[in-house]
Amino acid sequence: MTSGKIYRPTKAEISLPALESNLRKIKKAVGRNTRLMFVVKADAYGHGAAAAAVFSEKEKLAWGYGVSSVEEGLALRKAGIKSPVLVLGSLYPFESFEEAIRADLMLTISSVEAARQAVSASKRLRKKALCHVKLETGMGRIGARKPSAIKIFETLGASGTAAAAGLYTHLSSADSDPRFSQGQLECFSRTVAELEGQGAREFVKHAANSFAALHYPGSRYDMVRVGLAAYGCMEGFKPALSLKTRVVFIKSVREGAYISYNKSFRVRRPMKIATLPIGYGDGYLRALSNKAEVLVGGRRARVLGNVTMDMLMIDVTGIKGAAVGSEAVLIGKQGGEEITARELAVKALTIPYEITTLITARVPRVYAAQTGRL
Repeated sequence: MTSGKIYRPTKAEISLPALESNLRKIKKAVGRNTRLMFVVKADAYGHGAAAAAVFSEKEKLAWGYGVSSVEEGLALRKAGIKSPVLVLGSLYPFESFEEAIRADLMLTISSVEAARQAVSASKRLRKKALCHVKLETGMGRIGARKPSAIKIFETLGASGTAAAAGLYTHLSSADSDPRFSQGQLECFSRTVAELEGQGAREFVKHAANSFAALHYPGSRYDMVRVGLAAYGCMEGFKPALSLKTRVVFIKSVREGAYISYNKSFRVRRPMKIATLPIGYGDGYLRALSNKAEVLVGGRRARVLGNVTMDMLMIDVTGIKGAAVGSEAVLIGKQGGEEITARELAVKALTIPYEITTLITARVPRVYAAQTGRL
């Protein structure tokens, strides 16, 4: 949350009611017997991990939280989060295991050697290490193949100080290749069956991301891991983030003039052009130059020329009332119009995750809550 006076008019507004609505919608879809892990890595995809997790914890919206690193997990503990926190990344150096175990962070284990190191760390601390084994089924990033995963379970189980509390995998193409995803799930299910056949019990099984959780009922197992849907960056969910600023300069420009670096836009007719105090230094992608639009006065205004580090220019010709101080919405609603992270992602040839995650720390996050809920 922000502290102190904010002078620059650029800000990201985060709707906590939208987060709540989205998480409750997911919980209803997957059923009461399926746990929900709220993925808040990368500063909650740009929405602010501490604030999002604290709100979720207070409203009992998730069983636990997913982070990418020990540092992110420690930040949640510092913010007061008591629920389970799983470090989804591969921990290295192995010395970081001790810090994670001290903070009751669950470890991802992807190799036999990592399992041995986790056991050693737990014995040195005389504190139990809860581990989730990552199974490689086709993502090709981190994870153990089935024989190694079974060996990891045996290593952790025999230690007396560490435990295989979960088994999980990552679906690489849930939203684009159902057949490949089904193959991943079948591999996962075979490994689960073999582990249970060898006596493994009481471990949480999880494979589904947001898309799979909503579209592949068989992928839900004991828990789903959701991020994109929770933040409203999927169809059918409420976007939680709005990116706004205000016009700081406005000018009339003659035909033949150029706008921005490298003469990247040439004026073909007399135009009224506004300058906004936001640029790629704030995470508004340069790839949106001459492509994206901004809302001013409830109407769409095209971005003109190359987006610069701290500013960009828009065409407000014909937008009645556009002036210095007018609100400009880069992501969000104004009047009857809306610009979503998904729309910007299409124009920038990227994905919605990148649009929100790249909003930099110099953009203040301002949190809107329902009356009396915070």
